[in-house]
Amino acid sequence: MHDLRGKHSIISIILPFKNEEDYLGECVDSILNQTYPYWELLLVDDHSSDRSSAMAADYAQNDARIRYFLNPNQGVIEAMKHGYAQSTGSLITRMDGDDVKTPDNLEQLLSKVAPGVLAVGKVRYFRKDGLGLGYEKYEKWVNQLTETDDNFSEVYKECVIPSPAWLVYRKDFESAGCFDSDLYPEDYDLCFRFYKAGLQTKGTSGVVHLWRDHEIRTTRTSPHYADNRFMALKLHYFKEIDFDSSKSLVVWGAGKKGKQVASYWSSEGVPFSWITGNPKKIGHNIYGTVLENSLGFPLTEKHQIIITVADLDGQKDIAHQLKDSTSSVFWFC
Repeated sequence: MHDLRGKHSIISIILPFKNEEDYLGECVDSILNQTYPYWELLLVDDHSSDRSSAMAADYAQNDARIRYFLNPNQGVIEAMKHGYAQSTGSLITRMDGDDVKTPDNLEQLLSKVAPGVLAVGKVRYFRKDGLGLGYEKYEKWVNQLTETDDNFSEVYKECVIPSPAWLVYRKDFESAGCFDSDLYPEDYDLCFRFYKAGLQTKGTSGVVHLWRDHEIRTTRTSPHYADNRFMALKLHYFKEIDFDSSKSLVVWGAGKKGKQVASYWSSEGVPFSWITGNPKKIGHNIYGTVLENSLGFPLTEKHQIIITVADLDGQKDIAHQLKDSTSSVFWFC
């Protein structure tokens, strides 16, 4: 296929894997079955101890578009870095070894990508014994953002770019720093770097990626994907991208997340007001800041508000209170 490089855009698919013998075959077959055939697949083995290494080597031997590498270092980030260093395509995406692409995945994403535009695809979870409510909720939420091409509007809630259902030009990928970061969760970190680079999103109309949930999925078992890692990443990028020192910072909510956020700003030496609607916590001094009543707190265009309230009814009440507000609002929940 590489002899057609002058006529067709080659898509480089970076696929790190480790001990995926139960799923890797279905995953790679879904790439082989793409309606858009001009791609290269870079399989990077992160030191597997099962049959997946041999499976990957066999695929590479049987199709010139597929290349197999052993990660010279350790971990998924290093594997992706190595795969990207070997890539040659003008367009970049990635894949997970336990997931499945729909046959028109690349075709749909290619129809949306453009210079300065990150193509984002709709996703669907699947699991043999049924999905939990949390997965269904996340799938619905992220797909709604993709439908409206407005993914980054809620970037501090959760990862708004469903990995690996995205496609980007190499130049734009490099402007976002490629895989050159050691921050986890690595997919959410890359999402923030796409946001920081100023890329726009354009979503597909149909589902392009099938996420497989299972008990040993990395997001379930690795400490890199613990809740505290997500909050630390959100705060890191908020301070880097959206924090405005000329405005007064307000933290809204005194639950677990609110305390994490307040603790962070206290440790950074950044002054803030801390408000809550919980009468049991109003007036308490935590981390050197006294919690104030959110009702009647004078919010203006000179405020930046970080909302950490996890309760859905509480979020609705806050949204109602802020419907006419001129403050800058960031939902961290």
